[in-house]
Parts: sequence; structure tokens; C-alpha cells
Amino acid sequence: MHDYLYFLLGSFPLIVMIVLILKIKIPIHYAVLITLALTAIITAIFWHTPLQTLGLAAGYGALKGLWPIVIVILGAIYSYNLMQKTRSMDVLRDVLAGISEDKRIQVLLISWCFGGFLEAAAGYGTAVAIPIGILIALGFNPMKAAIASLVANTVPTAFGAVGIPVSILAEQVNLPVTTLSATVVLQLALFNILLPFVIVAIIGGGIKAIRGVFAITLVCGITTLVPQYLVAVHLGAELPAFAGSLVSLIAVTLMAKMRKKETESVYLIDRPQHSAASAYSASQLLRACAIYILIFTFILLCSPLFPSIKHAVSQMSSVIPFHLTETQVLNLKIDWIGTPGVLIIIATLLGGFIQGANLMTMLNVFFGTVKQLKNSIIAITAIVAMATVMDVSGLIATLAQTMVDITGGGYLFIAPLIGALGTFVTGSDTNSNVLFGKLQTMAAEKLHVDPVWLAAANTSGATGGKMISPQSIAIAVSATRMEGQGSAIMSGTLKYCGVYIVILGLKVGLAYYLFMA
Repeated sequence: MHDYLYFLLGSFPLIVMIVLILKIKIPIHYAVLITLALTAIITAIFWHTPLQTLGLAAGYGALKGLWPIVIVILGAIYSYNLMQKTRSMDVLRDVLAGISEDKRIQVLLISWCFGGFLEAAAGYGTAVAIPIGILIALGFNPMKAAIASLVANTVPTAFGAVGIPVSILAEQVNLPVTTLSATVVLQLALFNILLPFVIVAIIGGGIKAIRGVFAITLVCGITTLVPQYLVAVHLGAELPAFAGSLVSLIAVTLMAKMRKKETESVYLIDRPQHSAASAYSASQLLRACAIYILIFTFILLCSPLFPSIKHAVSQMSSVIPFHLTETQVLNLKIDWIGTPGVLIIIATLLGGFIQGANLMTMLNVFFGTVKQLKNSIIAITAIVAMATVMDVSGLIATLAQTMVDITGGGYLFIAPLIGALGTFVTGSDTNSNVLFGKLQTMAAEKLHVDPVWLAAANTSGATGGKMISPQSIAIAVSATRMEGQGSAIMSGTLKYCGVYIVILGLKVGLAYYLFMA
């Protein structure tokens, strides 16, 4: 009874946060700040954590939220905003829109391949808003465009914003990032193959739409999965989504260009919409892609593929110690150059010059991006502070122990659901991993299960929750200009989310017991 009482007390701040965000509709940054204060009070009174320890833990978490998480997201959105300013994003849109007249191929190119690339490079809703906008401009049904883009924006979110959800999880729970990245790809492998077929069926009005594009849809999934896995195994979390989306984009484009088969009239894009796509020279296209090429290059150069460069940039760092108690110290390492966020900002500045932006324009866009993200910055720093307080106080250990006691070995089947809940509430895979990553590895320890498997399950589950999170639905509503249709979009997406989480839970549980136990 005593354990269950502590479980309820420990769960109370999370329940309050869910109610504040979903029911009372308080903005996320306010809800998280309230929950952080509540967590601190509960851990001080019931877990007897000294106030000084709580203060230092919260300070450590807030700084860790700023660096490396916020700096990566800031860099990613800054690069996207500058490409909007220089109209480079318009060039990419036009080129994509001119590849095929077939709606089914276009949804693969735009929602899956280009959407995956945007998720890899920027995250934070760009991979939902931009594909929906392009599809509607091409004459697609707004509701179908929204649902297809939300379903597509699942698997790549594990490695969104240059891999920050997985890399921050690996750091949080002290697991090797390459092993964790590869495990996430394996857990999501089936969805990489299935979801392209699902989005074709959504746009085409049923399974019959797959007829005539089966091969290209299958190749789309396979050419996403294989590069993702190879890059995850060898390089870690930063580039799998980049690699998968780029290779699949090239493969689908080549197959679309070589396709001889006539498209049935029902699947044709309106001719005027299709012919509106302009022709660009190779140099114009290269200039439009300059920022993303430089981001990819810089991150690759600072990866394990180039150990001497990686070692050199890692030397430019500082360590800030937080002495929680006489025996417990949390060391915050700040990489001044090597962190992906800084590399993205440097690449954006250089790429911006190539695209014709002057220094004043780039500074204005940068400060505009900081202003745009101010609420997200508060929310992220508060969430990491709250997760650190929950960990240091022992609250997470209590939650993990009680959940394992209640569910036993069945916990493996519900582990992805916990990750999905985190994203559903906060709108972010990163936040879900920060909130529940430690809980998953502690549960794994108590069940004598490989912690990598359950940490990966949290990330995998988080990708499913992304498609119905209120934040994603709100972005879809804005992109479609379908005010008041949020519930219709969510109900249209909900069935896909439910099937996704059930399949994933069965896969995570059964795969472990059949092949690893």
C-alpha cells in the first residue's frame, strides 16, 4: 500500500501536466513550469530531497536543456527560416512538384521523402506544414493531404532535428548512441516499409490505389530503411533520417522519370497545377541546397568517420560541475564547436552568403527565430529540469519499480505506449525521451532486460504519438486553413495511430521474448 501511495504521488505532477495541456489548454511552457514547481514540492516533502539539491538539479537540467537541445533546434529552424527568406525553399518545392503527374507518386515524394528530409534538418512542425502546403497547391484534397502528412511524419521524428531525440536520450541514460540508434531503426523497420503504402492508400482513396505504383512504393520504403540502418550503426543519431530521406528521394525520382505506364485519370494532378513548376538550372538547384549540403558535410566531418577532426573539435569544450551532495556531482559538458547546433548555425551562415543573403538579413532572421522559439525554449529547459529533479530525488525509480511490480514481463508490450504518451502530451519526441527515458532503463534493470531495447522502445513509441499530438494537429489545421476542423483531422489520424502503437507494442514485446530473452 505504501508503494502504491508513492506511485500515485510520483505520478501526480505528470497527470497535472496532461490535464493542464489537454483539458485546460494552458500553453505547454506554462504547464511545464507549473509541473516543475509541483514536482519540486512533492520531492522535497515526500522524498526528503534537500532544497539545495533540488535547486542545483533544476539548474543543471535547465542548462542541459539549453545546450545541446535548444541550440540544435534553434539552428535547425534558423536554417529553414533563412531558406524561406532567400526563396531557396521555393526552388526545392517547384522542383519536387514537377517530377510526376501522378498524385500517388507525388505524395511519396513530398510527404514521405521531402517531409522526412525536413524532419531531419529542422523538425518542429516543418515536416507537416510544408508538405501539406505543397500538396494543396498541387490540387490535393486538404483533409487527405493533412492525414497523409501526419502519418508520414512518424518514423523520421526519432532522428528529427539532426538526431536530437536519440542523441539526448543516449546521453541521459548513458547508453552508446550508435547501438541505441540502430535498435530504434530495427524497431521501426516494418513501418518504414508499410507507411509509404498507407499514405498512397490515403491519397488514392483505398488499397486499390496501390495497383500500378506497388514497385515504386516498395522501393521508397526499402531505400529509406537501408541507409537509415547503415548510418545509425556506423555514425549514430545525427544523419540516419537525412540519409534515408535523400536516398529514397533520389530512388523515387529516378523511378518516376523512367516510368512508362500511363496514370489513370483519377490519380492525375490537375495539369495547370503541375505545369506551374518551373525549370531550374543545376547551379540554381545547387545554390538552393547550399545550406543543407553544408550541414550534412559539417556533421559528417565531425562524426566517428573522421576521428582526428572529431577529437580536435571535442577539445574545444567546458565542463561545469554541479555538486548536488558531498558524494554526488553532475558534470555538464558544453562542446563549443562539436555540438550539431553550432555546426548547423555555421553552415547556415556560410550557405546564406552563397544564397545571396547579407549579414544584416541573416542576423534579423536569427533574432526572429529566437523570438519565434521563445516559448519552446522555456518549455524544453523546464522539462529537462523537471526530469533531472525526478531522477535525482528517486521519484523515477519509484515509478519504475511500481510499474514493473504491477505489469511484470508484460511491461515490454506497453513500453512504446509510454513513449507515445510523452509525445502526445508535449508534442516532441525529445521531450518524451527526456521525461520517460530514465524510467524505461530503470524498468529494464528491474526486469533484467537489455536497457537499450526499452530506451529504444520509448523513442519508437514516441514517433507514433507524434501523429495525433495536439501540436501536430494544430500545425495541420493552420497549413490546410481548415479552422475548426482539428477534431476531424485528429479522428481521421487516430485509427492509424492506434494500429501503429499496437503493432509496435507487439513487435517490441514478442521480438524480445522470441529472439533475445
